[in-house]
Amino acid sequence: MPLANLLTSLRALPESGPRDEYLRFLNLAGNAALRRDGGPEHVTGSCFVFSPAFDRVLLCFHRKGQFWVQFGGHFESKDASVAEAAQREAREESGIGDLVLLSPAIVDLDRHDLHAGFSCTAHWDVGFAAAITPDVEISVSDESEDVRWFPINELPTQVPAGFCARLERVRRTAMSLIGTRIG
Repeated sequence: MPLANLLTSLRALPESGPRDEYLRFLNLAGNAALRRDGGPEHVTGSCFVFSPAFDRVLLCFHRKGQFWVQFGGHFESKDASVAEAAQREAREESGIGDLVLLSPAIVDLDRHDLHAGFSCTAHWDVGFAAAITPDVEISVSDESEDVRWFPINELPTQVPAGFCARLERVRRTAMSLIGTRIG
């Protein structure tokens, strides 16, 4: 059922090259696409955590990748959907146990190749968003070296290529989910 749910969510998105690539990949790989051991390329779920005013973002410094990035990881059998996997990963990696997604709506699609330190070759990342007050208590998981809030316009230099533009697209999409005007 998680695969059918993901396919339905993807089909609800506006037509685009990335959306169509995801649909092709999922139709070819089937349920294996959701399993870490299902092949060298598989789906991951991620969560961009913003402050309620969408002027700050909570990022983790990824231990394997050695860059600042949103929270996320692999789908697990206990996850009912990729959205649930993204929420679980964000909770585990940030230490924020009551973190909740703004919506089950997909806000980002990002297929990226992986390099040294990873056992797979590519992640087909499906992104979601959450918002929580920056004074919430956070902690660092084993997968990260640090977790920290950053002003949207003052991101660290150690982010993946294209991350700043991607983050702005996600921020605008997340804000539209709750009707927040961009200031």
